[in-house]
Amino acid sequence: MRIAFVGLGVMGYPMAGHLVRSGYETVVYNRTASKAEHWVDEFGGDSALTPAAAAKEAGVVCVCVGNDDDLRQVMYGSVGILEALPAGGVIVDHTTSSASVARELGSAAADKSLGFIDAPVSGGQAGAENGQLSIMLGGSDADLGKVRPVLESYAKSITHIGGVGSGQLCKMVNQICIAGVLQGLAEGLHFAHKAGLDEALVIEAISAGAAQSWQMENRWQTMVDGEFDFGFAVDWMRKDLGIALAEARQNGAKLDLTELVDRYYEEVQQLGGKRWDTSALIARLPK
Repeated sequence: MRIAFVGLGVMGYPMAGHLVRSGYETVVYNRTASKAEHWVDEFGGDSALTPAAAAKEAGVVCVCVGNDDDLRQVMYGSVGILEALPAGGVIVDHTTSSASVARELGSAAADKSLGFIDAPVSGGQAGAENGQLSIMLGGSDADLGKVRPVLESYAKSITHIGGVGSGQLCKMVNQICIAGVLQGLAEGLHFAHKAGLDEALVIEAISAGAAQSWQMENRWQTMVDGEFDFGFAVDWMRKDLGIALAEARQNGAKLDLTELVDRYYEEVQQLGGKRWDTSALIARLPK
């Protein structure tokens, strides 16, 4: 099967590489053509000048771009994926976007006899590079059956949540939970410091109990050291939380903590931390 991958950002670049390693004939498209050329130099495969050119002979197109607007740009129009992907093909959207745009594109794909799956991922840059992403999917059983072997190239878990749009809703839950955990960890470490405790000993004590989390295991040391030049950027997290808060206004969910942490991330941005890791919430707390 020929696979097209559209969008070679921090996540998409290594994900597309795993497709080649798994033996798939892979063609890529990226808005900045030089990055696609660099990917071809590293992994082989082919690059295309437009999303349509990438999709025209593919059976599956994977997309990983920035937001709803970016997604529409690569999907619609004469150079878009929908115009070129042969009937029976499946589009897998790894972008973290709104549930409404997923439903919109799912309907547009169906009109052209194409499948569509919204498949946002969790696991960050390290998960993408190591092929250990968690994927949450919205779409039909039939479409998932077609693409599951493809997704297994870079996933450690694949969970079918429900119909189109439900993958994006699940990703919103993921980001809501991460925001709350990171704020709690930031305040806990801040409290330990102010109390004169050895943070390393505190983490040793509490990480074996109910407070344990991925964020605690992987971020406590860099938070204490004030190192944030890596990982999932604050700008991206604010984009994701904005999507979740907008959805909450539609469905009536009450997200008090999420609103608060989003404002705290705004403070981090004002400190110059737009591209800092999300663990930089601790940076706004006094030393």
